[in-house]
Amino acid sequence: MESLKISSLDDLPAAADTVIGYLEKRPVVAFYGPMGAGKTTLIREICRQLDVQDNVTSPTFALVNQYLTVDGDHVNHFDFYRIDKVEEAFDFGYEEYFYSGDVCLIEWPEKIEGLLPEGVLKVVITTYSDKENSRTIVIDP
Repeated sequence: MESLKISSLDDLPAAADTVIGYLEKRPVVAFYGPMGAGKTTLIREICRQLDVQDNVTSPTFALVNQYLTVDGDHVNHFDFYRIDKVEEAFDFGYEEYFYSGDVCLIEWPEKIEGLLPEGVLKVVITTYSDKENSRTIVIDP
């Protein structure tokens, strides 16, 4: 387990690099944290470092955005915040994404916890109410 302290956006590239270091063995990553914790911001930085060509935005209404890297690899970005029942994940064929071997970055995974593949990498973002608005990112392989 790794714990990283994020005091400002300047610390984000190092945190993203740490997550990327796990992707070869664990391409499915579940990001936990409250609304506004910075899940999408961290995912955006991970995608930047993976050389994603597309504009990275949270797929809140689409459930999944698929991005392409300069090397032609796929990065799948999920946001399950708006689903009401786990069956909604079946409607778009989550298995094809999660078991494809492609990178899958998942926001609000607690909504589909039972569908997550074994060995998913967990990234937990904890926020603090200090004036710097710092965070702790715990990476649990």
